[in-house]
Amino acid sequence: MTSRTSTRRSPRRADAERNIAAIVSAGLRLLSADPNVSVADIAQAAGVGRVTLYGHFPSREALVEAVLGHAIELADAILDDERLAGLPAPEAMTRLIESSWEILDRHRRLFTAADRVLPGERIRAHHDRTLQRVEELIVRGRDSGDFRTDLPVSWLVTTFYSILHSAAQEIEAGRLRRQDAAPVLTATLLSVLTGAGPDARTP
Repeated sequence: MTSRTSTRRSPRRADAERNIAAIVSAGLRLLSADPNVSVADIAQAAGVGRVTLYGHFPSREALVEAVLGHAIELADAILDDERLAGLPAPEAMTRLIESSWEILDRHRRLFTAADRVLPGERIRAHHDRTLQRVEELIVRGRDSGDFRTDLPVSWLVTTFYSILHSAAQEIEAGRLRRQDAAPVLTATLLSVLTGAGPDARTP
């Protein structure tokens, strides 16, 4: 009996998984282009009805969070670059900043949409794996004497996260040119990470 039930339900599960994948894929594409895109437009782009979409994602908040999670999973796979381990910490951090910004810039309007419907802590939580990589690199740089040790590692990680996301907001607001973002971010974050503390300053 169990086997027959499983067999009967399997096509439904497969259909549901295909629909979810199509909705999330369409959401990623459309929200990355326009944070104001409607749920109806996403359903149409995914080739499903609104009833089907709401059956899987009962609110815009749930849909945006699923799309955000998917985007960050894709980004994390790109950022998992084993070559960084063989580079000096400042050079590895420069590459990580540039790669992180390239991905964030591609989806910055998705993050605008997320900012509108999700609490900041939930957005931050989706970045845990990526920020763990940042933390490990900061610790390596501290151990090698390249990065400052006078500030908590957790604070430096938060600074990395906050400055990157602030750059996306500044571009959307027209206060930062898109072509300037990568060098500005690199200069800012490396300055923060390598700067001497107050006790090291000369009078």
